[in-house]
Amino acid sequence: MNNDTLSVEGNYGNQHSDSIIQTPEINDVPSAGFHYQSLTPDSILDAIESIGIYPETGLLALNSYENRVYQFRSDDGKRYVVKFYRPERWSDKQIIEEHEFSYEIADAEVPLALPLTINGTTLHEHNGFKFSLFPSIGGRNFEVDNLEHLEIVGHFIGRLHQCSMRQDFDHRPMLTPKNMGDDAIAWLRDSGHIPQSLAEPFFTIVEHVLSEAKSIWMNIDCQHIRLHGDLHPGNILWTPDGPGFVDLDDARSGPAIQDLWMMLTGDRTQQTMQLEILLEAYEDFCEFDTQQLKLIEPLRALRMLYYNAWISRRWDDPAFPMHFPWFNTEKYWEQQILAFKEQLSALNEPPLTLIPY
Repeated sequence: MNNDTLSVEGNYGNQHSDSIIQTPEINDVPSAGFHYQSLTPDSILDAIESIGIYPETGLLALNSYENRVYQFRSDDGKRYVVKFYRPERWSDKQIIEEHEFSYEIADAEVPLALPLTINGTTLHEHNGFKFSLFPSIGGRNFEVDNLEHLEIVGHFIGRLHQCSMRQDFDHRPMLTPKNMGDDAIAWLRDSGHIPQSLAEPFFTIVEHVLSEAKSIWMNIDCQHIRLHGDLHPGNILWTPDGPGFVDLDDARSGPAIQDLWMMLTGDRTQQTMQLEILLEAYEDFCEFDTQQLKLIEPLRALRMLYYNAWISRRWDDPAFPMHFPWFNTEKYWEQQILAFKEQLSALNEPPLTLIPY
C-alpha cells in the first residue's frame, strides 16, 4: 500500500494483517477457476466512467488481495480510490450494511474514509463486478509504539463502540469459533495443501489449540457488538488531523476486544502498558468488560487458523500463488506447527490484566 495514501484496504501481507471472515449468507469460496482477469484496465475505467467520474491519470493498484483497489485522479482534480468487491463473497445487503455502518460511525465523529453516494447509492455494478468509490486522503503509517497516538486511537475506538452498541447487524456475520476455527480446519483437511508427511502433526496441534480456545470462549459471557472487525495497525493511518480508520470490509459482530487486541505489540510488560493506555482512553466513551481480556489469545488462535484457510480458499486466484509462494512448501507448514505449539502455550498462560494477577 502506498504509505502516502489513506486507502480503503489494509495490508494483507502477513499473519496479523489479513482479511479473514466467513459470511453465512453466501458462499465465501469463489467458484472454481474464479479470477479477476476479466477486470481489465479498460473495464475498470468503463466502470468508473459509468458513474460520471472521469480519470485523467493511470490506475495505481493498492495493496489488496481480497478485493481489487485502485487510486486515481479525476478530471475534477480530486483523488479517488475505487474498490471492486470479490464476487460471491458478500451479498448486496451485507455491503450496503457496511456502508450504512460507516456513515453512522462518521456521525459519531470517528474519522474514516466513507463510500461516496453517487446517483443515490454507494454500491455500483459493471460487468458483474460490484464496486464503490472513496475519497483518497493523505496519511502515513500509524506508529503503535507512539503512546500518545495510541491514546488518541483508544478514544476513537471508544467512540466507535459507543455508537455500534446502539443496534445490531441484520446481515453481517458474527465472529464465532465455528466459522473462524471449525470451518477453517475442515477446509484445510479437504484442501490438499498440507503435505501428507505433516498432516498428522499439523491437525493434531490445531485441533488442540482450537479446543483450548473454545474452552476459554465458552466461559466468557459478554455482549457482542458491531465491530470494525479487522482493526490492525495497517488499517489506521495518521493524517494531519489525527488517525484515519479504513477498510470496514470485515465488519461483523463480536466481543469488543476484537477491535483492540491487534494494537498490542512487544513483550507482556509492553502489552500491559499499551492496554492500560488504550482502555483508559476507551472508557472515556464506552465501558469495557475486563473479562474480555481472557479472549485475546483465543482470538489470536482463531485468526491464525482462518488466515491459513483464507489463503487456501483463494488459491485458484492467480494473485495468491504469486504473492504467497511459500504457502505451498513443507517449510511453511513446519513453521505453522511450531507457531501453533507456541500459541497453545500462550492459551495456557494467565491472560493480560490491568492489575497483578
